[in-house]
Amino acid sequence: MDELPIGRRVAYWRGRRKMSQQVFADRLGKSKSWVDKVERGVRRLDKFSVLYEIADVLQLDAQLLLGKEPERRADGLTCIDEVEVEEIRSALERYDSMSTLLTALPQPPSLAEMTKSVNHAWLTYQYARYGVLSRALPKLLRDAQALDSVAGGDDSARAAHLLGQVYQIASSALRKLGEYELAWLAADRSMAVSQRADDDLLAGVATFRVGNALLALGRARPALEVNVSIANRLAPGSGREPERLSVYGMLLLQGAMAAARMGDNNTVKDLVNEAKEAADRLGGDENHYWTCFGPTNVELHRAAAAVELGEGGNAVITHERSIVGRDGFHTLLPERRAHHMLDLARGFAQIGDLDRAGEALVDGDRLAPSEIRCRPIAHEVMSNVLRRTRGAPPAPIAELAEQMGVGI
Repeated sequence: MDELPIGRRVAYWRGRRKMSQQVFADRLGKSKSWVDKVERGVRRLDKFSVLYEIADVLQLDAQLLLGKEPERRADGLTCIDEVEVEEIRSALERYDSMSTLLTALPQPPSLAEMTKSVNHAWLTYQYARYGVLSRALPKLLRDAQALDSVAGGDDSARAAHLLGQVYQIASSALRKLGEYELAWLAADRSMAVSQRADDDLLAGVATFRVGNALLALGRARPALEVNVSIANRLAPGSGREPERLSVYGMLLLQGAMAAARMGDNNTVKDLVNEAKEAADRLGGDENHYWTCFGPTNVELHRAAAAVELGEGGNAVITHERSIVGRDGFHTLLPERRAHHMLDLARGFAQIGDLDRAGEALVDGDRLAPSEIRCRPIAHEVMSNVLRRTRGAPPAPIAELAEQMGVGI
């Protein structure tokens, strides 16, 4: 990558962002012919202002386009670069369990050590420290795969369970960072491994990771179908089964998000209401199987689904009536709260309240900076706010935009 001409680097990252030349040109305010000439090296990129504008549209550090290593920030907010992506891809491409050269594999950690590492990785994700997590994922994947390949007897299911969780962590982080196809691959791997772990709830959690990845790839209907199908299989009985209720409820909520993407308002209402019943039976906000499921998360998804339906006003009403004063919201882990503020920003932007949209992004950044600064959707929202704001935006919003690298 470092040896490629800059035009080839632009073409590479445009392809990674799933943009056609025409879409890319439109976002830059250029012609398709201009983009084509840049990518073929016929036209030189000799203005830093244009280079940084391209980097902004591609949502990456301009240093990558120059063939340089991005500067690492002390706070760990550098999100992900192509080196880390390729390391994660390489780790996902390993098939240690099928290898006949087990003696060549690295010495795996013990089950206790791996359990500790997996729990730490989950917390790193739920505290939205995506830069730290993306740099740790390659080794975590290799260690979990190596342990799974050599574990036997009673340890085999436990090792598979841990590997399934690592694949889920990888899928969730990669989706946040815009690497949707890798997120799908990791989630699919988790489903396969979960069958060996002999844990139907782990398989259920893997299912909604698959659904998330499918939705990110624009495949809303299969995302809806897979979530609802597995939710029906895992439907709890009449008693209070906290872990089953949590996984079942999250499958329903992810199905609702897929239905919202399809514009199916009735299905959204049905699934959210069913999830609310499960949350009421659960009795509070829990984190079984790292789902953060409970009454508060149901309301967060109700607001998020309204945004997906283009009903920003309803999202704002849900926030003001059912979320902002709820004690459970303030005890949720940072990723959930900051994610909601991002959804709220989208809702405010939909109703034309740009100042409050920007303020919601600033609030989300205070909760979990990486959730706002590292996610492509957050960059899109900030760009939308800046583009539609008349005059200079308020200072906190302008400052955050600069820190995100979004041009004003």
